[in-house]
Amino acid sequence: MQIRRRLRGFTLIELLIVIAIIGIIAAMLIPNFLDALQKTKQKRTMGDIRIVGTAMFSWLTDEAQAAAAGATIEIASYGPLQSAGQIESALVSAYIQEVPSIDGWKNTLQYYLKQGDASAVNVMLIRSAGRDGSYSTDEYEAGGFEPTHYDEDIVWADGFFVRYPNKTS
Repeated sequence: MQIRRRLRGFTLIELLIVIAIIGIIAAMLIPNFLDALQKTKQKRTMGDIRIVGTAMFSWLTDEAQAAAAGATIEIASYGPLQSAGQIESALVSAYIQEVPSIDGWKNTLQYYLKQGDASAVNVMLIRSAGRDGSYSTDEYEAGGFEPTHYDEDIVWADGFFVRYPNKTS
């Protein structure tokens, strides 16, 4: 009588090699995936700011028929910052459907819209604190920052981005 040996399935060594290969591939892909998530949040925040900024600019054009822009801004010169709910009365239905209250990282966006005097120098501002949720300063020089610095503030004021992700080198 002859004993037949049938091979069924994989050996333990083969399974361990496959698991090791999957682990190596995952270790290479996960950091890229996490960076892509942060980049998406940053782009969403910039898109929201751009849309609301366009609505503010349309409001300003209708109110004052002009807009001023400067190269340096100081947040204190704008006056008390507002929430999305406080500027909705000026913008919603005529210029935008809704004003977002949070950025891509679920932090509160700060707004300023000077509704009494549209011909003033500092009329509109939108600010996001970035991933860390804290504002780095109250005075910003116009310019970009490395797109992978997700903790940097994103600031739009009087018609243009003052601080924004942009390749600097």
